[in-house]
Amino acid sequence: MTSGAMTSGTVTSIAVSDALVGNELGRAGPVRLGFAEGRIASIASAPEAAAADRLAIPAPINAHDHGRPLPTTAFGAWGDPLEAWLLRLAVIPGIDPYLAAAMNLGRLALGGVAGAMMHYTKPQGFTTLPQEAAEIARAAGDVGLRVGFAIAMRDRNPIVYGDAAPVLDGLDAPARQIVEGLFGKPFAPIAAQLDLVDAVAEAVAATGVPHFDVQYGPNGVQWCSDAFLEAIAERSAATGRRVHMHLLETRYQRTFADRTYPEGVVRRLKAIGLLSPRLTLAHGVHLRDDEMDLLAEAGVTVSINTSSNLHLKSGIARVAALIQRGVKVAVGLDGAAFDEDDDMLREMRLLRALQGGWGFDTEVSPREVLAAAAVNGRAAIGAPAGGTLAVDAPADVLVLDTRRLDPDAIMDVAPLDLLFARGAKAHVADLHVAGRQVVADGRLTGIDLAAIETQVRAAYRAAIGGRADYDRIWPAFQTEIARHYRDRLGCC
Repeated sequence: MTSGAMTSGTVTSIAVSDALVGNELGRAGPVRLGFAEGRIASIASAPEAAAADRLAIPAPINAHDHGRPLPTTAFGAWGDPLEAWLLRLAVIPGIDPYLAAAMNLGRLALGGVAGAMMHYTKPQGFTTLPQEAAEIARAAGDVGLRVGFAIAMRDRNPIVYGDAAPVLDGLDAPARQIVEGLFGKPFAPIAAQLDLVDAVAEAVAATGVPHFDVQYGPNGVQWCSDAFLEAIAERSAATGRRVHMHLLETRYQRTFADRTYPEGVVRRLKAIGLLSPRLTLAHGVHLRDDEMDLLAEAGVTVSINTSSNLHLKSGIARVAALIQRGVKVAVGLDGAAFDEDDDMLREMRLLRALQGGWGFDTEVSPREVLAAAAVNGRAAIGAPAGGTLAVDAPADVLVLDTRRLDPDAIMDVAPLDLLFARGAKAHVADLHVAGRQVVADGRLTGIDLAAIETQVRAAYRAAIGGRADYDRIWPAFQTEIARHYRDRLGCC
C-alpha cells in the first residue's frame, strides 16, 4: 500500500492583513494569530502584516458527506432521483480504503474545510469494518482533518421503500439474479450492528489518530425499523455517542413517512427517544413547520446539502424557516458539490444565493451561512465547540489569498461581501486545523494528493469491468425503480 504521506508540522502563529473575528465576524485589520496546544492563544495587532494579502476566517465544516474519492458521475450515476441514484452506486467497485479516504479528505481540505462527516454507507469490503476504519483514521491523520465517522445501519427496504417483489418480477431472470445477489443479503441483527460501532471505535482509538469521532449512522427511517431506531437511541443515551441520519430528503420519503407514521415521523422519533442534541439530520428538505419546532426544542442539528439536493432533484430546503424556528443549521457537501469539486466556499455561496431572500427582504445573511458552516457544523462531527476566531477557540483557521479574491483592488470592499460574491477553493491559501498547517500555499502538507489520485483512478479502471453485468441490466432495473415510485408508491 502506498500512503503518499508527507511531513507536516504545527506553526505557532500566522500573520494576516485582515481577519473576521468573534461571533460578529468583525474586521480585525492586520493581526497575528498565535496558536498553542491546538487553540488560538492570542490575536494581536500586527501593522507589519498589512501587505500580507491574506484574509483569515473561521474554517467551515462539511457536516454531511460519505467519503467517496470520486464524484459519482464518473460511474454513470447522474441525473436520476435519489431513489435510483443510490442503487446505481452498486456499480462502484471497492478499492484500497486508505487511498480512497486520503483522496476524499485531501480534496476536501483543498476545498477549505477543517473537518468532515463521513457517513460510511459503502465499505470497500476487503477486510473487517474495524480494520477498514483504522485505515481511514490513518488517512485522516495524514491529511490532518477532523472527521466524524458514522457507521451506516439499516434493517429494511434494501431496494425500494416497501415491497420490492413487483420490481423484481418486472426483470428477466438473469437481471433478477444479479439484483438479488447485490441487494438480497440478510441484514445483521440489531445487536450485532450496535456492537460493530463499538468495535470500530476501539480499532480507531488504537491508531492514536486524534479528532476522529465514531458515531451511529442509521441510514433513515425508511431503511430502519422502529425497533432499530429505539435501540440506537438507547445506546446513544447510554454512551453519549452521536447519531447521524438522513431525514425527509425526497418527496418519496415524505410519502413513505406520512403513510408509515400517521402521527408524524418527527413525533415518532421523539417518542422513540432519538431527538436530542446528539442527533444530526441530513437534508430535511421536506420538513414541515411543526416538525421544525420539535427539532429546535430538542437541540437537533440539520445539515443542509444544497448542491446534492439540486443534482438529485430532491428540492430546496427551507433554511430561513429552520433558522427562524431556532433549529441549528449546518452545511454539507454530500459528495456532490455543484461542480463536483468539493468546493465548500462555493457551496456556501450557492446556499446564500438561493436562501438569501428577494428584493429588500433578507432572509438568510452571509453571516448566518458562515456561522452555520463554521460553528454549527462542529457538533455534527463531534468536534469541540468553536468556529470563531477568538482567544481560546480551537485553532481551525482558513486563510484566503486576497490578491486572487479581489484582483481588481479598486477600493476597500468588505471581506464578507467578497467571500460571498466570488469565494471559491481557488482562493484557499492556507488551512490550519487544531493549529496544524494542513494546506500551505494551496498545497496539502500531509499527503501527495496527485500520486494518490493516480493510484485511485488506476484502481477503479482496473476493477470496473467486474461490474459489467450490473451495468448491462441497469436500464431495465432503472425502469422498474421509476415505475415503483410513480405507480406503486403513488407519490405526488
